[in-house]
Amino acid sequence: MEIILAIVIGVLYAAGVYLLLRRSIVKLILGLIFFSHATNLLVFLAGSLSKVSPPFVQEGQKVAQASVADPLPQALVLTSLVIGFGITAFALVLIYRFYQSSGTVDFDQLKED
Repeated sequence: MEIILAIVIGVLYAAGVYLLLRRSIVKLILGLIFFSHATNLLVFLAGSLSKVSPPFVQEGQKVAQASVADPLPQALVLTSLVIGFGITAFALVLIYRFYQSSGTVDFDQLKED
């Protein structure tokens, strides 16, 4: 499973670089979204994929079991998803306002005018 996720992360990074090199502002934002999702998967994979119990303390015990899942990578990815969604929404609004004022989202057409 880790190999498949590593390949998916590599494909997402490659697609992000490809889209960042395009001339359209919309493709630039899509490239940043791909980078964000690839980084989230990388952090999630770094936290290791294992089938262990959730980090809850059973009733009557003072500490959790010896092998519990690490909640930190999951919390970081969840926080990153929320922040990434906010940044994406803000960037899309900026693109819309830019299109309204200039009439194009292509950098080549913008230089010609």
